Amino acid sequence: MALQHWKLERDAEGIAWATLDVAGSSTNTLGSAVMAELASLLDELDRQPPKGLVIRSGKAAGFIAGADIEEFTRIDSPAAARALVERGWSLFNRLAAVAYPTLALVRGHCMGGGFELALACRYRITVDEPATRMALPEVMLGIYPAWGGMLRLPRLVGPAVAFDLMLTGKGVDARKAKRLGLADDCVPPRVMDSAARITLLSGRAPRGLPFMQRLLSGPLKGVVARQARQQTAAKVRPEHYPAPFAIIDIWARHGGNALAVPAESPASLEAIFRSPTAKNLVRVFYLQERLKAFGKDADFAPKRVHVVGAGVMGGDIAAECALRGMIVTLQDQSIERIAPAVARAAKRFERKLRGQPREVRFALDRLIPDPAGHGVAQADVVIEAIFENLEAKRALLADIERRARPDALIASNTSSLRIADIAAALVDPARLVGVHFFNPVAMMPLVEVVRTAATGDEAFRQAAAFVRKLDKLPLPVSDAPGFLVNAVLGPYMYEALRCVDEGIAPEAIDAALTAFGMPMGPIELIDTVGLDIAVAAGKALAGADAVLPRALADKVAAGQLGKKSGQGFYRWEGGKAQKAAAPRVQEGLAGRILAPLLAAAENCVAKGVVEDADLADAGVIFGTGFAPFTGGPLNHSRAAGAPGH
Repeated sequence: MALQHWKLERDAEGIAWATLDVAGSSTNTLGSAVMAELASLLDELDRQPPKGLVIRSGKAAGFIAGADIEEFTRIDSPAAARALVERGWSLFNRLAAVAYPTLALVRGHCMGGGFELALACRYRITVDEPATRMALPEVMLGIYPAWGGMLRLPRLVGPAVAFDLMLTGKGVDARKAKRLGLADDCVPPRVMDSAARITLLSGRAPRGLPFMQRLLSGPLKGVVARQARQQTAAKVRPEHYPAPFAIIDIWARHGGNALAVPAESPASLEAIFRSPTAKNLVRVFYLQERLKAFGKDADFAPKRVHVVGAGVMGGDIAAECALRGMIVTLQDQSIERIAPAVARAAKRFERKLRGQPREVRFALDRLIPDPAGHGVAQADVVIEAIFENLEAKRALLADIERRARPDALIASNTSSLRIADIAAALVDPARLVGVHFFNPVAMMPLVEVVRTAATGDEAFRQAAAFVRKLDKLPLPVSDAPGFLVNAVLGPYMYEALRCVDEGIAPEAIDAALTAFGMPMGPIELIDTVGLDIAVAAGKALAGADAVLPRALADKVAAGQLGKKSGQGFYRWEGGKAQKAAAPRVQEGLAGRILAPLLAAAENCVAKGVVEDADLADAGVIFGTGFAPFTGGPLNHSRAAGAPGH
């Protein structure tokens, strides 16, 4: 049997080891050729049944990344979509039905179709390494796990855990997979093969659901589905994101079998295929991959980082660096100013590294208060994150240039000043690059990497590589006022404020934009950012003579600065805006408020702030949360022919 992507070996105990190593690719994906070979491999094992079958990866990169996305994007009809689903559904059902025991040995990423393949095995073992993750991220592409995931995952762990994974696309690590019952065992790499052999030959019955979970999957199925629909509807709208609602319906009404759904149902393959959401979310996936590629050509692995400025931004940037294994020195005028940043970092580490107290301690040990700034001399990367004052930044960066290593990357986190204006104080302006993080640093995936006409290519590549080391998305932007994200957000927020000046209730404005699909309304966003920050950013972008919206000016004059002061356009309690009941969404209001954002995005492309419209869409989606189901503001403009719905 000639196999190009799989290797089948039998050991002395009669166990068959099927190793997937997709030819010509750094990752394993389940394209049509790979699936056809798996069918041939099962034919061979039918002829000579083994004592058991272990499925594993031959790639260092991971187990299986999922279906072949490129193959998926070439689907041009509902019939082709149905054929793709039928192939995977039938093949994995066949794997699940074999008489001999089967085991998936999961090391590294196990995503989508790869996870569904693992679910079709009788046993699963996860390898205890940071890279091991299991997820069904199909919903993030606007589709659903139709190769058996909707059938087998609820049967394995119950509907609550299954929906938590399927409706969000979030992943779990190796240990959590064992804890949840996704894996039968979690073992270190050195014993993974022997653990697989022992488990496979154990004769142990597959994990059964506890009584209560069986009730929820049986007689109480309708109650569970209704509750899941309500919880999902509180987060997203079915017309924007049909896939999560379809997952619930297919589980509740069709036993997890997408092929059984009538074509006229909103949950059908035909309906999902017709919806523009899947096409747009696949576009967003490719935009994200494009951002991830920046910095790949730089051989730069920073070990030491020095951050000047322990405010919210500087402190949180320092924490992210420490979390990713870098030794960080954090400088400010005194230990007292640095202490709140370290306290915030400790909370972040405890959340991120829950259940790993040693790792929390190690991360905290890597974050070193450094009021005297001794760390500058050893740092691979030095980041300035002080207040927005040109002269102060110039003086500081000139001093950093004198003290830093000649090969160190020097960066500014300015949000409103031009990098070229700051770099004018340096002997070698080519060394300075902008790295504009967004607040909250831990949550926001985008970092604008700003280059001037003088910025060196190597400095830019190193900055992009540094951003990727933090698992963030670098967006190359030119040195224009507000760069991309603030340049589009400013006009959007100011248009919303002009509506307030006209007497439109903040709740009505926010309701219109969240109904459009924004993650947060513009007025709540202004309250969250801080009204004083909105004033400063507005003046920086529009000039000192810019006329501030009256409501904004009045609030700031009264000391009502938003969330941080407890009162802005809303009253804030326990970190939440206290809103009156939202009035009926006004026709055309979202379109009016979005129009300046769309115009500003077009303008940024025309001026070359970003290279092209795709990068503008990527930046606005990942930097502002702009409704991903639209594929981005400019893609939305092209599709709708007009801003807003």
